[in-house]
Amino acid sequence: MQMLEVRDKDVAVLGLGRSGWAAAHLLRERGARVVVLDENDGLELRRRADSLRLRGIAVELGVQPESEREFDLAVLSPGIAPERPVVRVLGRRTPVLSEVELAYRHCACPVVAITGTNGKTTTTELMAQALTAAGQRTVACGNIGYPFSEAVELSRDLDYLVVEVSSFQLERIEQFRPRVAVWLNIRPDHMDRYRRFQDYVAAKARIFLNQTLNDTAVISAEVMQTLQEFGFPVRIPTLTFSAYNHEADLWLDWADGDSIWCRLPDYRGVLLRLSETQLRGAHNAENIMAVLAAGIALNLPVHLLREGIMAYRPQPHRCELVAVVDGVRYVNDSKATNVDAVLRALEAESGPVVLIAGGRDKGLDFAPLTPVLERKARGVILIGEAREKMRAAWGRSVECREAQTMEEAVYQARAWARAGDTVLLSPACASFDMFRDYQHRGEEFRRVVLTMAAENNPNQPTQGGERS
Repeated sequence: MQMLEVRDKDVAVLGLGRSGWAAAHLLRERGARVVVLDENDGLELRRRADSLRLRGIAVELGVQPESEREFDLAVLSPGIAPERPVVRVLGRRTPVLSEVELAYRHCACPVVAITGTNGKTTTTELMAQALTAAGQRTVACGNIGYPFSEAVELSRDLDYLVVEVSSFQLERIEQFRPRVAVWLNIRPDHMDRYRRFQDYVAAKARIFLNQTLNDTAVISAEVMQTLQEFGFPVRIPTLTFSAYNHEADLWLDWADGDSIWCRLPDYRGVLLRLSETQLRGAHNAENIMAVLAAGIALNLPVHLLREGIMAYRPQPHRCELVAVVDGVRYVNDSKATNVDAVLRALEAESGPVVLIAGGRDKGLDFAPLTPVLERKARGVILIGEAREKMRAAWGRSVECREAQTMEEAVYQARAWARAGDTVLLSPACASFDMFRDYQHRGEEFRRVVLTMAAENNPNQPTQGGERS
């Protein structure tokens, strides 16, 4: 890796989200003259801008493309598409790197990188906990909300950084090279950013771009098949896993849906049982297999990796059981922002479901959910901008009703559900039409549910935060 020298350089950071804020700080600490540019001009951005200005970092909000601006380097936040006019205009004269590339070029320890359409955050956290249990000094960072550019300041005292990376962050890498690169799964997503599914796959595949024969790719068998179909070869040592393909190096036993097997010579046999963990469902079995495979690639003791995995408890907004009211389970899966994530959440429920879905459409096709909704859903309550598109996709197969607010949606669901049912918030959409982010959406769902539970039985304390 070649260190990126930025001292006394003029550097533009595009976007004042969490990653842009962290990138600006990193650059300033390394002696660059930094200006942060953002096309928006909201209250939260102004607050962030004020904090940066106190540290000698210039910030310009509400900016428009300007051809005469010249910088030595530009750093692109993941939320800003490369096709945006401000990026295209600046990129005519200025090298543009992603925030992940900037952080990597200042990172002093090896990286374990994790990508995929779904399960990235859970697996990143799970990986960090397993590494810690195996005696490794590590921190989870990246797309989980703790920017790589911020965590990299700790890297001299760590054995590994575990970095969640999105397709957006991989688009502008140059030297980013994970010691182990994990690719969990691939389904259509972000079709509002990519013209074709193949373009989305190509962006994800860049995670392997700079890996060598000394590194390892950990890939689901299904992702491997997709890569072969699109002609993206993987030419580095590979470990595969699958909940559905017994030819993979690690696989889930179909007979019991519980035992995780390994066929590698030094690890042959059952490595772990899903029932020994706090996680459920085939998708979480794959997350666990990916962590075990990555640990094996790093030559870490499997029994210690197992201890970390078994102690892990998933974070909120991921199939989180908030409360049970009148025999109805209320589950917060606000992190489910695409079709495949909702499919997995629905399949994990054994009884009938009242689904709360909707938000800002990401250009996805909602029709693939129709068969599982026919089997699982008592009905669907639609919120947000995608209401009509979802009704058009599902309305002939399952009853759909609308709500204007989360509170209205929860109370409608309560009236509709019966004892033994699950009210599932699993939106299949982004949150930005009604909420700050998916966490805010999930917190609002939780608040309404817990308020409703308290109203229902004021003398019984509510218990939330378990996982389904």
